[in-house]
Amino acid sequence: MRHLLLCAALIAAGFAQAQAVRAQTAPVQAAPVQAAQPKYDAVFAEQMFAGKVDQDKAYACFVRVYDAAHLARHPLQKVKSMKLLVTGEKSSDLPVLGYSFRLGLNFRNRKGNFDSSGSCGSAGITESPAHKTMLGCGVDCDGGGISVEMTPDNKATLVRLDRIRIWQNNKPDDEGLDLSGGADDKIFRLDRANLDLCRSLITDRKELAAMRTLKK
Repeated sequence: MRHLLLCAALIAAGFAQAQAVRAQTAPVQAAPVQAAQPKYDAVFAEQMFAGKVDQDKAYACFVRVYDAAHLARHPLQKVKSMKLLVTGEKSSDLPVLGYSFRLGLNFRNRKGNFDSSGSCGSAGITESPAHKTMLGCGVDCDGGGISVEMTPDNKATLVRLDRIRIWQNNKPDDEGLDLSGGADDKIFRLDRANLDLCRSLITDRKELAAMRTLKK
């Protein structure tokens, strides 16, 4: 990850804390409290990747650009656009998929492209609401995170956050800044989109090539 140099200085003192934060990245009621059983994980994977989970790696892209009317109705919303790339990867060591995420966004009153990324582990099941399957994703070095769940029609995802550390694309060595879930920035509904719209979130050439071989 491009901010590893900054992160490395915190690992020795904060590794255990960062791991604990990852499990609490989303609002309390939305955070997975236990790992999903394989049957629940299989259903969630089908929903997340629209049935395309027959390869070792699967991708799902979700995008939202908020129009002027929406922003006028939500004057406290800081985010103007957001895109989310979820990756699921099979492993011979686990009966369920391992997930990771990349998030890109633009602000309404701040110039530049911002992004973040991290690990989600496997899908989890909440106590409230009962037996809802979702991802709890965290950013290294106490960087907060998000929770991700699918809408009932599987055409969109709900991204919830309390706080997440983000970085500006052209300033990768900065400490970054925190996006906090204020009155209008706690829940984002993003629509399923073509993978092409999320390719800008990937810098690894091999992974980009792998994505191009997948069906859209």
